[in-house]
Amino acid sequence: MTRNPSDSARASRRALGVALLCGAAGAAVVLISAGQTWGEGDAQGGGAELPVTASGSAVSGLPSALALVGLAALVAVFAVRGTGRVVVASVLALSGAGAIGAALLGSGDTEALERAAAEVMGISDVAVTSVSHTGWPWFSALGGLLLLCAGLLALSYGRQWPAMSSRYERGGREVRGRRGTRRAGEDEDGDPGPDRPEDIWRALDRGEDPT
Repeated sequence: MTRNPSDSARASRRALGVALLCGAAGAAVVLISAGQTWGEGDAQGGGAELPVTASGSAVSGLPSALALVGLAALVAVFAVRGTGRVVVASVLALSGAGAIGAALLGSGDTEALERAAAEVMGISDVAVTSVSHTGWPWFSALGGLLLLCAGLLALSYGRQWPAMSSRYERGGREVRGRRGTRRAGEDEDGDPGPDRPEDIWRALDRGEDPT
């Protein structure tokens, strides 16, 4: 069954909106999660006991770094075309997948708590007890999943999405009016030059679309 071109265009636009939303939200979730507490415990050593915590960035800086890479790739998707867009979309998807893996690996990490305990107590021979982990690593993994979804959508529909530079590529376009055909960027006498306000008003008077 042949698919209606208008249906394909609508699906592409929906995919574009979802990809932008997923990519931006995913990067934000990962970056926010990195600043939250991932692990808690009690440091014991030298006859003293103190509570210690470890943030996501202390556990691993990889999710945040990959979120920034993914966010940059999300923007770069619209700056390139063809094979370049496929490559950038792949980077976006891989950034999401990597963020998921790093977050899951850090969900049960205790090394960051041990480092924090040694720093707080001021001695190397310290034990960490009553260790518990929060749900923030899983939120970070969810953000990575959103980035992955944005990358997969870009891979599936990216070739149909517009590029940021397309609206500025006017050199080869011709404008037709009552006085004949001229190249975009040329004045009425055929001389190349920028669009001046008076040119725009004259085009409107002739019934042309100056854009």
